[in-house]
Amino acid sequence: MKKRHIFLALLLSLSLNFSWAQTPKGSVLIKNGTVLTVTNGTYENTDVLIQDGIIKKIGQNLSAPSGVTTIDATGKYVMPGIIDAHSHVALDVVNEATSPIVAEVRMKDVVNPFEIGIYRALAGGVTISHAMHGSANVVGGQNATLKHRWGMDDPADIIMQEAPRTIKFALGENPTRVHGRGNGQQPRSRMGVEAILRNGFNEALQYKKAWEDYNQAKSQKGSTAVAPVYNERLQTLADILDGKIIIHCHSYRADEIYMLINVARDFGIKKLVFQHTNEGFKVAPEIAEYTMGASVFADWWAYKFEVYYSTAFNAAILQKNGAITSINSDSAELIRHLYHEAAKTQRYGGMTDDEALAMITINPAKQLGIEDKVGSLEEGKQGDVVIFEGHPLSSYAIPQMTFVDGIKYFDIQEDADDQRQRISPTEAVEPILLSEENHRCMQDTEHLFETASALFQMNH
Repeated sequence: MKKRHIFLALLLSLSLNFSWAQTPKGSVLIKNGTVLTVTNGTYENTDVLIQDGIIKKIGQNLSAPSGVTTIDATGKYVMPGIIDAHSHVALDVVNEATSPIVAEVRMKDVVNPFEIGIYRALAGGVTISHAMHGSANVVGGQNATLKHRWGMDDPADIIMQEAPRTIKFALGENPTRVHGRGNGQQPRSRMGVEAILRNGFNEALQYKKAWEDYNQAKSQKGSTAVAPVYNERLQTLADILDGKIIIHCHSYRADEIYMLINVARDFGIKKLVFQHTNEGFKVAPEIAEYTMGASVFADWWAYKFEVYYSTAFNAAILQKNGAITSINSDSAELIRHLYHEAAKTQRYGGMTDDEALAMITINPAKQLGIEDKVGSLEEGKQGDVVIFEGHPLSSYAIPQMTFVDGIKYFDIQEDADDQRQRISPTEAVEPILLSEENHRCMQDTEHLFETASALFQMNH
């Protein structure tokens, strides 16, 4: 009997600890708003009930359960939390630029959950961002999908644990400059980038085969088989081949986009998303047929030579050709204005409201593999919601409240001393380093280019 009591006490203790360790969930009833579901149309004078972090009911004349706060959204717009498929918010150094392939490093290990940029993103209605490795490497590190639970005590709460693994690839000048010019190693050319990819995947196939042979041999009676040496880098590449990781690839030129499509087809890789994709409109049918789509800028290009050619109609052309298309920020500032960026597709391409909003909600959710959980207002999905004053696609729109899992993390009426404009300590102390590309993907590699330039001048 005594042992039984001890066992039950242990179970109770484990249960309490487990419940204490769960990410906090909230409950709220949002009443009388214009509900933009994105996937199921727009409902006037409609309520959204979130219970324990999940959208429980969408309808009219709903009543709040006992203890649940009610918010009157009369005259306001209610939409899904905005998702940024390409961000570096809450990260510091983003490039492990020491090798063309660094698949073993992980951004989730170095996320700062207290970064003021997360709060600023919430002020812009962004509830999820994709914290990406930089673009210095052909195969960069593994990214992290963040839920913007800003200020939580447990740093693990900022990670969306149920999101699939993703990894950063890069084509073009970035890896050729960092490695070929900066470090004197392959790749120095666009051809070399493809060679790095094919050689890396072939080595991963050999690594997989070695483990398969070992596992088969060790099952035999009297086996003396010795296990291969575990290699995190090759294991990650093998996981890509097995469909366990989604590739998100920095890309500009159409020829290179098509090159990676061919490499992926040769190795049976289907989980591939192109990032930036400025010349994606040239190969839109191929992107639609063979990949998970493209995450693009609304109208940002010509910041360096290889991205000199693009068009503000890029997103619309991709969408019209059937490619899953999202619009991202790649900027700690632009992340606050993604609803404005989405609206540009109506000026350039005539997108409908739902098509434009999909580019910052359900489409990036699909590209991150989380569309069954977030990206639209549907019963059973997670309670990530934004309330707007004015239609989100209006230039006069202002986010009022932002909820993550039913918990309010931003309220413009409670924004003490305009907190969303607070200066970041790191921005105040450290020099602002911007490459000639003028974006964060390469913000910590400039010294490599300066060294290469100095060596070139010394030798010529």
